[in-house]
Amino acid sequence: MRRLRNACTIVSSLALIAAAGCTQEAAAPPTAPVEPIPAPAGPLGAPISYACESGQSVAVVWPDTATAQLTWKGQTYALRAVQAASGARFTGSGLEWQTATAAGQESATLSRLGPNQDVAVAVLERCSRPAAGPVAPGPAPAPDALTGEPLPPAAAPCKGPQLKLSADGGDAGMGHRVTIVGVQNVGAQVCSLTGYPTVTLQDARGRDLTTVRSEQNPGSYLRTGQSPEPVSLQPQAKAFFDVAWTVVPNEAKGETACPSAARIRALAPGDTSPATLSQTFTPCGGRIQISPFRAVAEPAPAPGG
Repeated sequence: MRRLRNACTIVSSLALIAAAGCTQEAAAPPTAPVEPIPAPAGPLGAPISYACESGQSVAVVWPDTATAQLTWKGQTYALRAVQAASGARFTGSGLEWQTATAAGQESATLSRLGPNQDVAVAVLERCSRPAAGPVAPGPAPAPDALTGEPLPPAAAPCKGPQLKLSADGGDAGMGHRVTIVGVQNVGAQVCSLTGYPTVTLQDARGRDLTTVRSEQNPGSYLRTGQSPEPVSLQPQAKAFFDVAWTVVPNEAKGETACPSAARIRALAPGDTSPATLSQTFTPCGGRIQISPFRAVAEPAPAPGG
């Protein structure tokens, strides 16, 4: 009988040790595997270029529907598709690239991710491009449903030598003035303008008016604000932007006479070759306001303007 009790005791002890080992193993947290982004197999598709408000461009290649290769400021980053509330969202390499399509335009935002590599903490670029046909939001440029061919890429940015400026109207009221500047594509190829031109004023002798600074502003005293959107220019077509200023001297800063401008000098975003327009006016207050490019000459006036 004593031997039987000893055997039972040994069996019970072994059972308790085994149970304890199982409990500890079950309680240990699982280790999530870290998978590197695989290199795409086969040739990549054609890059899609987005024009950004800063004058920079972002090129994106989608090897498949789950990954993207994004090139910005000469550097290429590998991204992976993640869940998004709307549109498409890719993250990786400390960056977030999010796109959405509406009303024939595809907008995109490039942001820097926080330490957790999940939440964007700073916007680096706001970009856009014309959407080629009614494309549903998605991570990749889908092929045409009828032909199976890839959709055409966005037009190349316009450059100074293919642009011609013209005075296409204006407005005035309560000491404020606006000139509408036309930007005509005199080249043989389609090009696009997105964002703001870089504008410098010059005097009659061709010297820059360094006392007058240009400020980018979606609207002015006489114009309703308008967000930058891509404008595609066929040969001989025009885009437009506003130059707004005041004719009332800023006496609080000791201004009694305003400088005389004789020429508007404008650079397309990301370009270094200016287009010029002879325009005589006297901007006061040491500044002018420049609107984004738009497709129509006359934007909506400001309420009460």
